[in-house]
Amino acid sequence: MTSVSGSPAKRSGRGAREGDIVVVKVGGSTLGEGDSTTPDLIALQKQGLKPVVVHGGGKVISDWVRLQGIQPEFVRGLRKTDKPTLDVAVAVLCGLVNAQLVAEISAAGGNAVGLAGVDGGMLKAEVLDPELGMVGKIIEADATAITAVLETGGIPVIAPAALNVAPEQEDGSDRILNINADTSAGHVAAALGAAILVFQTDVSGVLDATRRLIPRMTRRQARDLIDSGIANGGMIPKIEACAFAVETVRAGYIIDGRVAGALLECVAGNDIGTRIT
Repeated sequence: MTSVSGSPAKRSGRGAREGDIVVVKVGGSTLGEGDSTTPDLIALQKQGLKPVVVHGGGKVISDWVRLQGIQPEFVRGLRKTDKPTLDVAVAVLCGLVNAQLVAEISAAGGNAVGLAGVDGGMLKAEVLDPELGMVGKIIEADATAITAVLETGGIPVIAPAALNVAPEQEDGSDRILNINADTSAGHVAAALGAAILVFQTDVSGVLDATRRLIPRMTRRQARDLIDSGIANGGMIPKIEACAFAVETVRAGYIIDGRVAGALLECVAGNDIGTRIT
């Protein structure tokens, strides 16, 4: 494996190895900000790894929701989703953003295949909290469709949406639920038995009460950080997803996706961001 500069990467025993699946969550604050995610993904594939992308698109959704005259609302870091907001979210995530990412990777020489969480029953969910509206809690993840793409040498690019397992409404309008992209990434990584899970963010990693980077933490420490209120907002679902995934995944990372080559450094096992085990 090589580092970003092309010289041999420093091996710490924590990096991904040839054949490993690496789940990368991109989107929200870093999506479309000119980072190096696309070339990094292609570089990982050339190194013999199997990258899987789960994307968000919160800023894009909020922009389109406002165009419809709806003010975005969030509860505990999760988007409150009524039916009009859900329609916008599904159209933006499963259509616009997913297609843009697939096109970007393809234009850079990669072989990307767009998927949504509803495809092949990949993600199944039930309503998480009536206060949040049509937001789902994932109760089952099936990696069959993702594995099929990986076996063809493709890079799966997954939009977060889930099948509603509740009894069908008369008009069939509630068959899709909005799913937080961070949460989706955690379940996808666990279902795949991925080696590592990486969250690309717009901060250096998880910060303590004095705003200093926490380089490493355990699942228990991660949950304590949330319970204490030190971790808040959009960082909560990222930490929770890592804590969930590392039951089966080697490690979860929260890194600054705006830094060129950050993904490659992380996957190589170099010290960057926050590592949760």
